[in-house]
Amino acid sequence: MNSFSQVLDNRVLVIALVSWSIAQVAKVLTDLLINKKFDFRRFVGSGGMPSSHSAFVMALSTGIGMLQGWDTPLFAIAISYAFVVMYDAAGVRRSAGKQAEILNIIIMDVIEHKGLKEERLKELIGHTPVEVIAGALLGIITANIML
Repeated sequence: MNSFSQVLDNRVLVIALVSWSIAQVAKVLTDLLINKKFDFRRFVGSGGMPSSHSAFVMALSTGIGMLQGWDTPLFAIAISYAFVVMYDAAGVRRSAGKQAEILNIIIMDVIEHKGLKEERLKELIGHTPVEVIAGALLGIITANIML
């Protein structure tokens, strides 16, 4: 068996990728309902509801726990990794997004008054705690359905 088919046979990885995909599609649909326009960039962009990062790492952790055992070192590593990713999504990356929003306001003010030509910064790079929790629940549910 070659390496690529072995990767595709990894049930936990496939479950994590399915969970990530569901979250990305949900972001596109949520954005479509709220903004009344289709934005293809939402398929690959960060931020938004639900957190695809959280869905991925929680599906990964749940799958490992279900297959390898909840008391294994592998599950401990996976769930620790999941908590770090989710903390980063709701904390550090969300703060960076808020800073980008403020800087964009400053840039627009400078452009209006002095003609500065700058690119806007990406503001949607983090998640609210609700988006992170929704993504985590999506991951857990996906793993339970697929295993």
